[in-house]
Amino acid sequence: MILQGTETGYPRHVHRMAAGALFFLHGVCFASWASRIPSIQQRLGLTEAALGLVLLALPVGSMTSLLFSGWWVARWGSAMVALSALVFYGLALVGLGLAGSLPALLAVLFVFGFMGNVVNIAVNTQAVGVEALYGRSVMASFHGLWSLAGFVASGVGAGMIGTGVPPLPHFLGMGLFMLAVLAACSRFLLSDSTGDTTGNRVFVVPDRELLGLGVMAFCSMICEGAMFDWSGVYFQRVVGADEDWVGSGYAAFMAMMASGRFLADELTRRFGSRRVFQVSGVLIMLGLMLAVVLPRLPTAIVGFMLVGLGVSSVVPLVYGAAGRSRTMSAGMALAAVSSIGFLGFLVGPPLIGLVAGVTSLRGSFSLVALLGLGVAVLGSRRPA
Repeated sequence: MILQGTETGYPRHVHRMAAGALFFLHGVCFASWASRIPSIQQRLGLTEAALGLVLLALPVGSMTSLLFSGWWVARWGSAMVALSALVFYGLALVGLGLAGSLPALLAVLFVFGFMGNVVNIAVNTQAVGVEALYGRSVMASFHGLWSLAGFVASGVGAGMIGTGVPPLPHFLGMGLFMLAVLAACSRFLLSDSTGDTTGNRVFVVPDRELLGLGVMAFCSMICEGAMFDWSGVYFQRVVGADEDWVGSGYAAFMAMMASGRFLADELTRRFGSRRVFQVSGVLIMLGLMLAVVLPRLPTAIVGFMLVGLGVSSVVPLVYGAAGRSRTMSAGMALAAVSSIGFLGFLVGPPLIGLVAGVTSLRGSFSLVALLGLGVAVLGSRRPA
């Protein structure tokens, strides 16, 4: 079981800071890659179609890792797996800067996606242990650090592009930064021994409780995927925003999602997770419908802000609840719930495109709004 209280030898806030550093590094590594995608596309001379094929390697690697990550965490502990996976994650980032051909980029990006999701399961399991020390929700603040890291790394990437720095030295610098932070915080992580009873099974079928949590994550992640992949298109084609304002909806969404994650733990403490789930689902639905019914620049920005605030707490609270499963280890439970939720990222963007082809982009966003409302409905069935 996870060491608690004075058994660790350190105050609980030290463990919280160490776990937060892992979330920050995870976000920095991913956003560093994302910020240089145009540079790598230009360097290799990739067409839009070729780039789309390349980018598929990342979710394929992520989904593949879900078959192993929970078992690894249950077998060796979240601290060891998180530290090891972050080292390989940083190495894969450097490999993306070295890749000089399309096959090489595909292979390295698969490894990058694979290791990134191993990190995801391990650091969330570590965060569950920190929550146990506090006896209350602190998971959302960790996810807030991940979002904050994305802003920081995106800004660094923009600066690198502006000064003409190639991806390789940029990624090398980030890799060295990651190693330095890992060396500083490694001894402050919680050691965990899950006492897992699932034997040698790599994947365990989730029970009804975890299945419900997974469906909530699925609905929320479809909404997030819609914002990530379709917000710019929506502002361009439906809202009719000027070129300088096409990205404003995505920026508004990301800002509110990051801000909401730093507020979610306190709101959960005061009102309970069930009420937070209910309000989150309603905010997602209202935000999307505002952008659909009144597709003007000010109202669409406000709508996307509401969506960002709505989705901000769903996945952190779902992961926290999954990590407290009584039927399997935290790592296995998180892997099971994450598997279901991650499907939302995979099927969401093409589903929106298909529905838009049959009806319209506003019609597809209306469907996503109903899925957001599904978070509120499922959240209402949670214990008070």
